[in-house]
Amino acid sequence: LGIAMGEPVFKCRPIIEKHHVVVRSSNYTLYDDMSRRVVQSIMTFIPDIEIYSIDEVFLDLQPLINRDVMAICHRTRQSVLDWTGIPISIGMGSTKTLAKLANRIAKKRAGTNGVYRLPDEAQARDRDLASTDIEDVWGIGRRWGRRFRQIGVGTALDLARMPAMEVR
Repeated sequence: LGIAMGEPVFKCRPIIEKHHVVVRSSNYTLYDDMSRRVVQSIMTFIPDIEIYSIDEVFLDLQPLINRDVMAICHRTRQSVLDWTGIPISIGMGSTKTLAKLANRIAKKRAGTNGVYRLPDEAQARDRDLASTDIEDVWGIGRRWGRRFRQIGVGTALDLARMPAMEVR
């Protein structure tokens, strides 16, 4: 329906009324309990994790390097869904920022089945970065996105190609 995550109800009330959307208040006790269950489920397959927030964790896949990491991630995703009823997505990248970008692709791109690994090969990775708006890069958002666009930086690839000192 085009309602952005975290958008205040008063801003989208016409859409809510038009489509008969049911709005409920949050139950943080339940949310916390389900978050813990999801984390416990993930740790069955990937024990080395960093809890970033109530609904996001970073997984250290390095200890699994000699195994089929894609298969492990698909099995993890399916098990979390089976055991908790909550669908998760898994993105893999060489940095946390790239992992979050891969996670976004895992959620949105058809055919990923909720798991995506940002390619190591530069040309393929650059295609993913080129298809990502600057505002969708972790930590950029709308305000910084406008500033970047003013200097000709419109995608994650544009940002990646900028000299580090210029970005700072």
